[in-house]
Amino acid sequence: MAAKKGGLGKGMSALIYDNAMEPTSGESVRLSINEIEPNRDQPRKIFEEQALAELSASIKEHGVLQPLLVRPMADGSYRLVAGERRYRAARMAGVTEVPVTIREMTDEEESIFALIENLHREDPVSYTHLTLPTNREDLNAIEEAQGIKTLIDTFGFTQEEAAQKVGKSRTAVTNSLRLLNLPEDISNLVRDGKISMGHARALLSFEDAAEASRVAQLVVKDGISVRDVERLAKSAQKTKKSPEKREKKRDIFYDEVEIALSKMLGRKVKVFVSKGGSGTLEVEFFSKSDLEKLSKQFENLE
Repeated sequence: MAAKKGGLGKGMSALIYDNAMEPTSGESVRLSINEIEPNRDQPRKIFEEQALAELSASIKEHGVLQPLLVRPMADGSYRLVAGERRYRAARMAGVTEVPVTIREMTDEEESIFALIENLHREDPVSYTHLTLPTNREDLNAIEEAQGIKTLIDTFGFTQEEAAQKVGKSRTAVTNSLRLLNLPEDISNLVRDGKISMGHARALLSFEDAAEASRVAQLVVKDGISVRDVERLAKSAQKTKKSPEKREKKRDIFYDEVEIALSKMLGRKVKVFVSKGGSGTLEVEFFSKSDLEKLSKQFENLE
């Protein structure tokens, strides 16, 4: 189904603002969904199946309420710029036509808008003046970092320029890009939401990738805190910086045991190791009755 094209691009802010305000009459331009080409450079790489199915069910009942933003291409087709989840959910629902807003734009504007649409979901009005649907998912930290890197690599932006384009601070952009230096297994844990961005940043402090991966598994299995990860990283760095004193520095294993026992017992635990490998275990208690309770905990461990 042919559609009337909108006016030429008028800059990023105008483009975003107009998308919110049109169509002013309350009528949407509609396109056959088959005329719309997905954006291969879409920043979002992972789409949660359950959330997509719920959105699809909503679309099947109510239709697509928020128009997709598309860009007309030279071959007569239209490329999706914003609204990838709605597009996918509409296909799942068997929808054949969808409401769209058509805008001419440059490659740079397309990339920036696609990233902004995903980055600023909680308070989109402050950045895009759009009234957006509420059933939205945030980009994971790795997707966000890759999206920013794409802007830098494709258009030659500095980190400062990229930060201005996406409405973030230079420090936030720098910290985001550092996540791309994570080992692949840890990167996948961030993608899957199994470890937080705070944990990921702390894991970057490990010079040994294998050690970082081992601690990442502690985060997943034992739920150790960001502070615990920072403590383990600091301990590993001290050992690395003083190779001549390595024998006097204890194995990071004992720090991990302290953290695991402290978490299990709900109190501070210290491990003291002698030269021969033997040692003592110091466990905090707060009263006689608390000590009795602790004793029973140890009995139950047998």
